[in-house]
Amino acid sequence: MIGKLFLGGAALLLAGGVAMADPIEGNWKTESGATAQIAPCGGSYCITLKSGKFAGKKIGTFQTAGSNKYTGKITDPAKDKTYSGKGTLTGNNLKMGGCVLGGLICRNQTWSRI
Repeated sequence: MIGKLFLGGAALLLAGGVAMADPIEGNWKTESGATAQIAPCGGSYCITLKSGKFAGKKIGTFQTAGSNKYTGKITDPAKDKTYSGKGTLTGNNLKMGGCVLGGLICRNQTWSRI
């Protein structure tokens, strides 16, 4: 009886851990005022615009690179160019950056959680 109770409790804890969302997941307001959604996809996190001129366009794919740090690719939807990307989460702000030339030239934005 105790063994079954222990196994049931362990299974519940595991299921709860799997169900927890990563801090980067959710909806974000970009500096341009558009809404972007970050959601799990194929072992990464996909960034898709949900509002604005480019609504529905996937603009990035990130992987976890440490505590509240992410790396991957980010696309400028207006120019349709893809860059090395990085993100750092601090509270409800996500500092996003896209870089070229091995990180020598970068453009950053800060997004706010909605």
